[in-house]
Amino acid sequence: MAAAGDGPWLDDAAGRLVRPYTVSNGRTRPTTALDLLSQVMVTGATPLGYLGPEHTQALELCRAPVSVAEIAAQLKLPAAVTKVLLSDLVDCGALTTKPPEFHHNPTDRSLLEAVLDGLRRQL
Repeated sequence: MAAAGDGPWLDDAAGRLVRPYTVSNGRTRPTTALDLLSQVMVTGATPLGYLGPEHTQALELCRAPVSVAEIAAQLKLPAAVTKVLLSDLVDCGALTTKPPEFHHNPTDRSLLEAVLDGLRRQL
């Protein structure tokens, strides 16, 4: 088993010993609207108040623009919990966020047909 200061508490057989909802203090909704493709980056401001180890890890991952999905994967936390953590950091001014940019209509029929054709070729 990992020591308390070694990041998330993990057990080789059991996995994470702290439940994800505990990391977000039981909160399930972020205060900031974040999409999985939203980009977040540190602002350089020092957050006031207590930060949990996951908050600190998230800040380290955000030194360059990175997506919410990538941070969730790196932290090994559900996206909903990651969004709560990141919104905490946005609220205290430590992170800035940028919504995803869509240069095309995601429901464009030709795009969907091309994706379907590609999937059929893979099968």
